This record gives sequence, structure tokens and C-alpha cells, in this order.
Amino acid sequence: MNYKHLHYFWTVARLGGVVKASEHLHLTPQTISGQLQLLEDHFGRPLFEKKGRQLALTDTGELVYSYAQDIFNLGAELDQVVRLPRGTARPIELRVGIADAVPKLVTCRLLEPALTGEHPFKVVCREWKLDSLLAELSVHRLDLVLSDTPLPPGLSVNAFNHRLGGSPVGFYAAKSLLPKVKGPFPACLDGAPLLMPGSDSALGRRMAQWLGRHQLNPRVVGEIDDGALLKALGQHGHGVFIAPMVLDADVRAEYGARLLGEATDLIEEFYVITVERRITHPGVAAITDAARQGLFAAWNR
Repeated sequence: MNYKHLHYFWTVARLGGVVKASEHLHLTPQTISGQLQLLEDHFGRPLFEKKGRQLALTDTGELVYSYAQDIFNLGAELDQVVRLPRGTARPIELRVGIADAVPKLVTCRLLEPALTGEHPFKVVCREWKLDSLLAELSVHRLDLVLSDTPLPPGLSVNAFNHRLGGSPVGFYAAKSLLPKVKGPFPACLDGAPLLMPGSDSALGRRMAQWLGRHQLNPRVVGEIDDGALLKALGQHGHGVFIAPMVLDADVRAEYGARLLGEATDLIEEFYVITVERRITHPGVAAITDAARQGLFAAWNR
């Protein structure tokens, strides 16, 4: 395989087109197109397909791009490490998959031990749907996956769940919304504007069941998959929103929100999923130990 051709392909895919890549590489578009054709001939499959005026990666192109990312990122790391003072240790890489349902604030807290320890790791994060992350984990392209659900049953992935802990959910409202949510909790939610997690998410389904058990009928103003967007909408007074109680201080400070009440029977859980039954990667161990002994310690008792 000609790695110069691979580099041209990687640049086109990364920048979104042949013209932009030609400007970046100081080559003519015709030269790059010719090199891409040679790479496609080598693989025997097309790497791009036209969608309107845009170039889109084929399934083979996606696969080749993911490997090219690793190859050229590793090359850049090699260049940096060689230039370090003699005797400086190469940082250990920790490749983390983050299920998109995991709150960003929880992710930050969970990753802190790996970023700030005595020998910090080089943390590479990928956020995606859980099933896609588990596929990456199964071929050892990730060291762990952070998730709010355990490994789904029936999935043909040889991996193991490591429960970090769980937290009751708190219901929060911006100060501008407080006149609309008067009264004791949880009755104050009846008829109140509410921002729900996506109905396809585990927490969204559990929350709908919780509302049913308590015979509450809030006015659902939005179902939001992105937890950060959900909280931002809540911050601006568009509806009551939820967050795990382990983040209570952070939510109050960052979003200026008031805690309406704690749902002790609505628990959000968090897991690390690895291909190891017993954790041996020092970065994964740092995250799991700190989570169990720190972030979730009070709720794990």
C-alpha cells in the first residue's frame, strides 16, 4: 500500500473535498483525484461516492478512514515524543468510548483521575451510539466504554460490565420557571413544562414509568437526546429538567437552577464496559476505583 496515497485520501476525507485537500497539500485537484483512484484500485473497492455535489465515504471508505486516523495520529505522536527531553516517558494512551446518553458533567468527573493522576494518560475520546462503540471495543480499538446501561443482552460482543454506581435523579428548574412549579415535590410536576430525555434512552423509559407510578401528568415540551442541550434549554426556563444528584452542586452552580426535589426511586446508573473480566489497564482501573470510592461512594453504600 502506498502511504502517500493513503495520506491524500485521509486529507480529502478530513477536510471534506478534493479542492480543500488540494489547497492544504499544495497540489492540483487532478493530482489528488488520480492518487485516490490508485488507492481505490489497490483496495478493489470505491472509497467515496457522490451525494449531490458532495463526496461521501462508502462503508469501505469509513473503515479505511478509521485506520488512517490511527496511522497518522500515531505518526504525529511519534514526532512529538522524539522531540521530548531524553528520558521522558511516552504517555500511555487510554481510548475511551462514551455513550451519547452519558451526561457530559458525569463524563468529566469520571475522566479526571486519568487526566490528573501522578502519571496522566493521553485520553482519546469517541462519543457515539452504544452499539457502535461496542463494535469498536470488540476489535480492541477502544479500552473501555462509559455507558448508562449494562451490555445489552443478546449482543454478540464478548465484553463485561463493571458497575461504577448509581445516583438518584434530581428535578431542577430555572428561577424564572419557579412560579409555574409551586407546591411540594413531586406533585409540583403535575401540569408543569417538562424536558424529557429521548424516549429511546434507558433513562427516558424509566422516567416515563416513574411519572406513571406517581400518577403525574406534566406538559412534556421536549424530548431531547442530547443531555447538554436538554440542560441548556432548562437553564433558559423552557422546562423542568433532570440530572443525577451526584452532580447537584455542579448543576446549581453551572445552570443557576433550583432543586425541586430528589426522586429516590428513579436511579441513573453508570457502567464501564471492557473486554476484560478483570480490569488490568491502569487507566481503566484509575477511573473505576475513583468512581466507586469517590463520585458514587455515598450512593453505593
